[in-house]
Amino acid sequence: MSETGKKIREFVISRFPLAKQGRLDDEQDLLQSGIIDSLGILEVVNYLSEEFSVVVSDEELLPENFSSISKLTSFTERKWQITGASD
Repeated sequence: MSETGKKIREFVISRFPLAKQGRLDDEQDLLQSGIIDSLGILEVVNYLSEEFSVVVSDEELLPENFSSISKLTSFTERKWQITGASD
């Protein structure tokens, strides 16, 4: 797992109680499993902005970008490629 993925995983585990209760798989659907709800998505967006300088548009708030740690990691790294940012 990339350093980005590790940081995102640590954030999810530290912030969302259901993520602490069991073994969190990087492919696990965070939305369907109830680990993250709609307000939690806003917390994740804020975290991505603060930690990785990633700006998330309304059009990007899709399950394919936010439903798992793997998808969050891929989304963040794609945004870096587009903007030229890095951590």
